[in-house]
Amino acid sequence: MLNSWLDPLPLVAILRGIGPDEAAGIGHVLADAGFRVLEVPLNSPQPMESIRRLCSALGDDCLIGAGTVMTPAQVKQVAAAGGRLIVMPHADTAVIRAAKQAGMVCVPGVATPTEAFAALAAGADGLKLFPAEQVSPAGLKAWRAVLPAGVPVLPVGGIVPGNMAPWVAAGAQGFGIGSALYAPGIDVGEVARRAHAFAQAWAVSRKSQEHRA
Repeated sequence: MLNSWLDPLPLVAILRGIGPDEAAGIGHVLADAGFRVLEVPLNSPQPMESIRRLCSALGDDCLIGAGTVMTPAQVKQVAAAGGRLIVMPHADTAVIRAAKQAGMVCVPGVATPTEAFAALAAGADGLKLFPAEQVSPAGLKAWRAVLPAGVPVLPVGGIVPGNMAPWVAAGAQGFGIGSALYAPGIDVGEVARRAHAFAQAWAVSRKSQEHRA
C-alpha cells in the first residue's frame, strides 16, 4: 500500500509548523513537483485542520496524514480529519496496531534492527530510519542484509539534496524531508524551488545507483 504511493517519487514532505491557511497552497506546489506523500506533525498549530484542508485540496492524488503521532487516541483523531497516514518518531506497537486497525498506512521510527523487526511484526508498512545521522549509510547497508527486501526504509533527519546519493547506494528507498524543504516563514515559491531540487536529486541518485548495479 505504501509502495504504490512512493513509486512516483519516494520523498515524504514533513510539514512541521504549517498552519491551516497555507496548507492548501503548499500542498499544491509539492504535488506539482511530484510529491505524493505529505505529513503534518501533530506539534504543528491546528494540525487536524491542516490535514483536513490538504485532503480537501489534493483529494485522492496524495497520501496525507500526520507525523509525531504518539498515542492510539491521536490515530483516531487523524482518521476523523481524513488522514490516511500515521508517521511516528518511535516504534510503539500499540500505535502501529491502532493505525492498521483503522485501515491506515503506518511508518514508525526505528533506530535499531530490534525496533525495525518489532515494528514490522506489528504491521508497519515501512520504516522511518530516525534519526538518520545516528545510523549512517553504513549502518543502513548492514540492516539491508537482514530486512525484507520489499520494505521501504526512509532515512529522516539531516537529509538535503547533496547527501542523498550515499543513502541510496546503501539501500534507502526514499526519504522524509523536513526543514530543508519546508519551515514556517518560507514562501510558496521557495518551497516549490526546494521541492523540485529534491525531486531532481532523487532522480540523479537513483540513476547513478542503477548504473552501478
